[in-house]
Amino acid sequence: MDNKALSIFLLRFSTGIYLALWGVDKLINASHAASLSDRFYGGLVSSEFLIPILGILQVIIGLMVMLGLFRSISYKAQLAWYAVGIIPIITYIIDPLGLYLADRAHLTWFPSTTLLFASIVLVAFKEFDTMSLDHKRGK
Repeated sequence: MDNKALSIFLLRFSTGIYLALWGVDKLINASHAASLSDRFYGGLVSSEFLIPILGILQVIIGLMVMLGLFRSISYKAQLAWYAVGIIPIITYIIDPLGLYLADRAHLTWFPSTTLLFASIVLVAFKEFDTMSLDHKRGK
């Protein structure tokens, strides 16, 4: 088995399922999504109307990434989703221990960088993603 293809598959599957699971969370626990939005996004996406739409969109993008389907769009959509998601927590990314910039330590947000960077790898090394549905379809 090709180690590059397997590595890309594992990145693709893990980042996609994570995105999809957060989408499912929005669909089954909208109050959780609203509380996160209120705390970190200034309530920007707390709307009862918007939360399920965002959840469905996350699930769709996550599933497409997991399957390697419409990679030119889905990988970039996932990258954009994770990049936008880091914006409100950037203080905790820069200062995860809360030593000089953040109001407190918040190490649980730091792995968001891993999701972002893994998404960059998927976009950059798409040609090695030979275990994707798109590759099987000749795309």
